[in-house]
Amino acid sequence: MERVYRLTISCPDRVGIVARVGQFFSGHGGWIVEANHYSDPVSNRFFMRHCIRAESLPFGLAELKSRFAEIAAEFDMDWHINDSDQPKQVILMASKDSHCLVDLLHRWHSKELHCDIPCVISNHDTLRSLVEWHGIPFFHVPMDKDNKGEHFRRVNAIVEEHKADTVVLARYMQILPPELCQKYHGQVINIHHSFLPSFAGARPYHQAAERGVKLIGATCHYVTQDLDAGPIIDQDVIRISHNDRVEDMVRLGKDVEKMVLARGVRSHLEDRVLLHGNKTIVF
Repeated sequence: MERVYRLTISCPDRVGIVARVGQFFSGHGGWIVEANHYSDPVSNRFFMRHCIRAESLPFGLAELKSRFAEIAAEFDMDWHINDSDQPKQVILMASKDSHCLVDLLHRWHSKELHCDIPCVISNHDTLRSLVEWHGIPFFHVPMDKDNKGEHFRRVNAIVEEHKADTVVLARYMQILPPELCQKYHGQVINIHHSFLPSFAGARPYHQAAERGVKLIGATCHYVTQDLDAGPIIDQDVIRISHNDRVEDMVRLGKDVEKMVLARGVRSHLEDRVLLHGNKTIVF
């Protein structure tokens, strides 16, 4: 995979942003291989994602950031520049269901997802052998329903110890406490087995069956303090009929969950997702 620097920008919209950024890179011989722009007409905010061929610049990442800071200040930018050769550190969390975890591990093993997975955390020991087969450490952190705080203190310690910058809840069936939601804002990705905002919370397939819906879906979103209400990264649906029972919906829904989570995680890893309040811009 070609090494690139990925620049993401969010700033107040005005004339000359694209030209100024383009002139900066062209002035240093920088080769832009991908460019994405979006101007939000409601908030008057501008969003950008550029990929620059790393070898085309005469300096490294640290100096690039130092030189670009002047432009960022001029346009009041929220910005990041990441090196595609420096993979994100992703911790996966799951409970008993394995379909989303297995899919992500397969995509990582086949190098479809460019990241490091330092460990997997679970509140059950069910998936240990599956995870350890991949050569990945597995942490079983039991959940005491009368003392959930101890579980989450241990989870936080593991995340800090492994210096993770992303946590993926691959059907981890526990609600993160508000302090962790705040601490890891924009870094925790969840898959919910319904087409949000419909059927948030527990047993969404049972809720869907009771309503007699004709479409079920899945939603990949960032975790916030509001249950199943964080910024949405990706969604998809599948058609069902009155003949489908709850167990049919679960079976069909698992395929949608895997695809939606994989797409959402990939977009995050490639710095394609920019937060905008409780919404996302996905390039």
